[in-house]
Amino acid sequence: MEFYIPIIGLGVAVFTLIFLVLRTRVHVLIAMLIAAIIAGISGGLTISNVVEVISKGFGSTLGNIGIVIGLGSMMGRILEVSGATERIAYSLITWLGKKREEWALAITGYIVSIPIFVNSAFVILYPLVRALAKKGKRNVLTLGVALAGGLVVTHHIVPPTPGPLGVAGIFGVSVGKMMLVGMILAIPCVVGITYYAKWLGTKYPEYQFAETQENLQQIHQHYMEEKSNKSLPSLFLSLLPIVVPIVLIFVNVISGLILKTDAFAGKEHYFYFQAINFLGSPIIALAISVLLAVYTLMPKVSKHEVIEHLETGLQTVGIILLVSGAGGALGAVLNESSTGTILAEYVASLPITPVLIPFTIATLIRIIQGSGTVAMITAASISAPVIKHIPDINMLVAAQAAVMGTLFFSYFNDCFFWVVNRMMGIKDARQQIIVWSIPTTIAWAIGLCGILLLNLII
Repeated sequence: MEFYIPIIGLGVAVFTLIFLVLRTRVHVLIAMLIAAIIAGISGGLTISNVVEVISKGFGSTLGNIGIVIGLGSMMGRILEVSGATERIAYSLITWLGKKREEWALAITGYIVSIPIFVNSAFVILYPLVRALAKKGKRNVLTLGVALAGGLVVTHHIVPPTPGPLGVAGIFGVSVGKMMLVGMILAIPCVVGITYYAKWLGTKYPEYQFAETQENLQQIHQHYMEEKSNKSLPSLFLSLLPIVVPIVLIFVNVISGLILKTDAFAGKEHYFYFQAINFLGSPIIALAISVLLAVYTLMPKVSKHEVIEHLETGLQTVGIILLVSGAGGALGAVLNESSTGTILAEYVASLPITPVLIPFTIATLIRIIQGSGTVAMITAASISAPVIKHIPDINMLVAAQAAVMGTLFFSYFNDCFFWVVNRMMGIKDARQQIIVWSIPTTIAWAIGLCGILLLNLII
C-alpha cells in the first residue's frame, strides 16, 4: 500500500489544483502551492521539508528564467508602441505581393509573437487584416486566422514568451536550444493553419469583401494615406531587436557544440569562446535587444516616456513569473519526494515513448482549464521529475512536448479564442469552433508529429 500512497497523493494534488482553478475563487498561484503541499506530504516529506523545498524550487526556477522573461516583455512593449510590428507586416505584404496576404500575415505573426504577447499583437494587427481584406477583396477569415495562427504557435512554443521559458527552466534545458528547436517545429504548424485558413475562405464566402470599384479605390487611398502619415521605423530597425538576440543565442549554441569536438577540447577558456558564451547567454542577448529597441526604434522619445513603456511591459508578466515559480516549486517537491522515482519506474515499463507524458498532461490540462501557460507549466512540473529518472530521455524534446501539447483545441475557456472570434464578428458557437478550435488542433497534431520525429533523430 505504501507504494501507491505517493501516486494517489499526486492524483489528489492534480485534482485539487484543477478544482480550485475551475470552481473556486482561489487564484492559480495559491492552488499550485496547495497542490505542491499535498504532493509533498503524500510523497514522504515532512511539513517543514515541504516548505523548504517549495521555497528552493520557486527561487531556482525564477533564478533561471525571471530576468529573461522581464527583458523579453520590455522588448515586446517597445516593438508594440514604436510601430515596428506594423512595419514588419507592411513590408512582408509588399514583398509577397497581392493574393498572398495570408502568407505575409502568417509570417508576421510567427515573427512578432516571439517577443510580443499574442493578444496584444492580434489587436494591433487586426485593423491591417480588415484593410487588406477590403483592398484586395479577400476573405477576412482567411487573413485573420492566418495571422492568429502565426501568432499563437510561436507564442506557445518559442521563448522568450513566458510559458516556454518557464518550461525550459523546470526541465533544466538551454533557453537557446529551446528557442531554436521551437522556431523550427513552429514552421509546419503555421503552414498547416494557413492552408486551413485558405479553406475557410471557400467555406464561408459571406466573409468576402466585394465593394464596388469606387469604394475599393477610396479604401485603398485611405489605407495608403494612413500608412504614409504614420511614422513607422524602417524594416531593418524593426527586425534588429528580434534578430540580434536570436543570432547571438544561435552562435552560442553552435560554439558549445564545437567545444565538444576533439579538435577544440579544453579551449573553452579562449577569449573568443568566452566572449560568445557571454554575449550569447539569454540574459545578455535580450538586454542588448532591449537597448537596441530603445535607442533605434524610439530615438526621439523622452526618457520618462520610454521608462513608462518599459515598466508597462513588466507589469504584464508579474503573475506569469509567480505561476512559473509555483510550477517550479511543485516540480521540486515531486523531485525531492519518492513520487517521481516511483512514477518513473512505472512509466518506463509502458509501451509508449516517455516524451509523450508531458505532451499528454499538457493537452489534458489545456482542455480542462484553458490557459496554455498554466497547462505547460503544470505539465512540466509533474513530468520533469519523473522523466529525469528514465534513461536515454532527451529533456529538450520532453520540454518541447510539454509546450506543444498546449495548442490543443482552443475553445471557450481560452481568452484568445474570444479575441479572435469577436474581432472577426463571429457569434455562432459552432462557427467559432470551426474557425479557431480546429486550426489550433491541426497545429497540435502537426506538432506531435514533429516531436516524435525529433525524438527519433536526437
